[in-house]
Amino acid sequence: MTRLLESINDPADLRRLPRAQLQSVADELRACVLDNVSRTGGHLSSNLGTVELTVALHYVFNTPEDRLVWDVGHQTYPHKILTGRRERMTTLRQLGGLSGFPQRAESPYDTFGTAHSSTSISAALGMALAARQKGESRHSVAIIGDGAMTAGMAFEALNNAGVEDCRLLVILNDNDMSISPPVGALNRYLAQLMSGQFYSAAKNVGKNVLRVAPPLFELAKRLEEHAKGMVVPATLFEKFGFNYVGPIDGHDLESLIPTLENIRQLRGPQFLHVVTKKGQGYKLAEADPVAYHGPGKFDPAVGLVAPSAPPKTTFTQVFGQWLCDTAAADPRLVGITPAMREGSGLVEFEKRFPGRYYDVGIAEQHAVTFAAGLACEGLKPVVAIYSTFLQRAYDQLIHDVAIQNLPVVFALDRAGLVGADGATHAGAYDIPFVRCVPNLALACPADERECRQLLSSAFAQNGPVAVRYPRGAGAGVATLPGLEPLPIGVGEIRRKRVGAAEGACKGVAILAFGTLLYPALAAAERLNATVVNMRWVKPLDVALLLEVAATHEALVTVEEGAVMGGAGSAVGEALQAAGVVKPLLQLGLPDVFIEHGDPVRLLAMQGLDAAGIEQSVRDRFAALIDTPRPALKVVG
Repeated sequence: MTRLLESINDPADLRRLPRAQLQSVADELRACVLDNVSRTGGHLSSNLGTVELTVALHYVFNTPEDRLVWDVGHQTYPHKILTGRRERMTTLRQLGGLSGFPQRAESPYDTFGTAHSSTSISAALGMALAARQKGESRHSVAIIGDGAMTAGMAFEALNNAGVEDCRLLVILNDNDMSISPPVGALNRYLAQLMSGQFYSAAKNVGKNVLRVAPPLFELAKRLEEHAKGMVVPATLFEKFGFNYVGPIDGHDLESLIPTLENIRQLRGPQFLHVVTKKGQGYKLAEADPVAYHGPGKFDPAVGLVAPSAPPKTTFTQVFGQWLCDTAAADPRLVGITPAMREGSGLVEFEKRFPGRYYDVGIAEQHAVTFAAGLACEGLKPVVAIYSTFLQRAYDQLIHDVAIQNLPVVFALDRAGLVGADGATHAGAYDIPFVRCVPNLALACPADERECRQLLSSAFAQNGPVAVRYPRGAGAGVATLPGLEPLPIGVGEIRRKRVGAAEGACKGVAILAFGTLLYPALAAAERLNATVVNMRWVKPLDVALLLEVAATHEALVTVEEGAVMGGAGSAVGEALQAAGVVKPLLQLGLPDVFIEHGDPVRLLAMQGLDAAGIEQSVRDRFAALIDTPRPALKVVG
């Protein structure tokens, strides 16, 4: 089944094959992607859609000398297989294994890390101009999805690139937007014609000849644009200074390869529009590309099946239900997502409140300022956004929302470690970058019930509030049906140290922020420690903090976020401001990028599970712990 594919250890092997065999390579490559993703889980629909395009690019261009920048990078599994990583695909997205995105440290063929979208044109332009400056003749190719083209950064790069004389090719991988006519033989012919040397030369000669007669030149220019407009989308990209080619069938190698070969000979910035289909070649994914966008393990012969036992309620589902319930109670509520309807839990909200639902595309900056504009007019926007993507709108968060103290709720999904998606998607930094902004509050629910309650608390405020919660399910605490909020800036003591005399200052208190409350409670049972559920990073419950500090010899903070500048730092600052000197151990994510892997194991590796918290406290405050470590039972 993979006879040809097994002979390809790098793209040079691919380029030695006769063109007639490339479709067989593509078929084997598609089967290899399906087989591996079904075993490991990962992104499927998008990768099945880029198989032929990947084959054509590595066949025509001299990679890695010619640079390929994929955007978004989750469509690069075929690229990884063709660039010497076929045997390692069984380790995809696992600890110590291949990343699900391009990584410069992983392979010289991964020229730029692209786990966030809309960066490829900027990066490829930088590479193209660096080549020009160094006198190198290599090409730079940005392959950008239609969703990624919705971001302003892509158009900023187009605007810059269009005035540069460099070897830059931008390929729009159009697999969703209805911006092109049906593809076929006519479009194939026209694309090859427009990318050919004769067409390019004739167009330039005609312009030079007619330029001396301005009326005729203007007439010819209008006729060209009118004729071209009948067979391709509007000449938007040519207005940016690109030579536009396409659209062509992105699954037709007999169209792709000659067109790319022609474009490779042209000077100046080029723009190729290809049309592909998500899930191509696997009928189940073609029929439901959303369901197969990022599946877990499954049997390709059967497809995705519902789990035998009902899955636990996730924080995302808790948010989605709260959003619908609050919208039913308050007509001012509007929901906003930057192209993450399913991931952020807004599917039901869109069905029930279509007039109050806004998907703004992959445009996080616009999403935040758009919310600010709605808030200025008396509405109550809720921006559902992943923690890692809010980073992209930090200026708007400060300038457009916080400075004006507008009532915008930020529902920060995927806070903390996210597992298989790795460092690019981890929500590690929101606590430090949110808590330092005036007017902006930040809540950290410990479980599903608190998540619903703290979202209600946030919505009730007249200023901006962020509520951070992790991916997946929590401790399994049932939510309450109402919309009753919890008080702002108030925590609670969840466990008191046993045996301390009234008023005595003894032992350790653990201050937990967010879902790490539960491993902290488990560790506290073995340490005989007090545990405080802080709930809020900002405003911090300073009164409760000082009360606990007065009755304990040492304090420990626990958070699933960057420890530098995080919640533990907030505690230290508050103690210092009150003139309280107390030993303080801050536990959280260290000052390194944590790679992909099983999230439970990753937390344990950072010492943020119950055993790790216990060990850290014993190592630092051994003299203050009055409970011995229980002896381990020997089994067998």
